[in-house]
Amino acid sequence: MADLIYNSFFVDVAGADVDLVADTIKVMLCTSTYAPLDTHNRRDDVTNEVAATGGYTAGGATLANKTLTQDDTNDLAKWDADDVTWSTSTITARYAVLYKATGGAASTDPLIKVVDFGSNQSSVGAAFTIQWHADGILQFKNGT
Repeated sequence: MADLIYNSFFVDVAGADVDLVADTIKVMLCTSTYAPLDTHNRRDDVTNEVAATGGYTAGGATLANKTLTQDDTNDLAKWDADDVTWSTSTITARYAVLYKATGGAASTDPLIKVVDFGSNQSSVGAAFTIQWHADGILQFKNGT
């Protein structure tokens, strides 16, 4: 499976329910038994989060230094943030799920995107890092 932008994200952004820069955006890790569906719309739809042990906290980590930049040459906007690291961790994950943390129940947290690592990625007493693509976490391209 390739990375997937959840369908509800487009409505949430258009309706101003998600502000990618001002809102608290988190990334949680899931095992290979999570089955991402584009119809998932809130965090309570996501199953099989990595266990909250070995340096990982339930709900994941908060993205830092989020930016949204406009590229008039290539007719696009790019959303990015710092890479995320769980230091000295013991983790095995297949997916990273990005969502807006509302501070309420999981049923109120809008989903943004799921990143498929392609296979299980692991750390054993070491850093587990998600390095975002050089083109950013998301791109919004004119005409697509």
